[in-house]
Amino acid sequence: MSREIVLDCIGEVCPVPLIKAENALKKLTVGDILIIQIDHSCAMKNIPEWAKKAGHNVEVQEPVDGEWEVIIEKMK
Repeated sequence: MSREIVLDCIGEVCPVPLIKAENALKKLTVGDILIIQIDHSCAMKNIPEWAKKAGHNVEVQEPVDGEWEVIIEKMK
């Protein structure tokens, strides 16, 4: 059964959200979902790029103007 973990990185500046995302993803198993909440445009660019290069499924949503959710499904 897959888990869904939410990581609140609102107000945090690069590279902190990326480091937290990397550490959180290491603890998850294949099929788990990591949702990173961010409001820094640098992180909105870097986190999806890193996750895609690592081979994971990535989706970005903007539920509030200027805040994003990066949804990563761990694939390996």
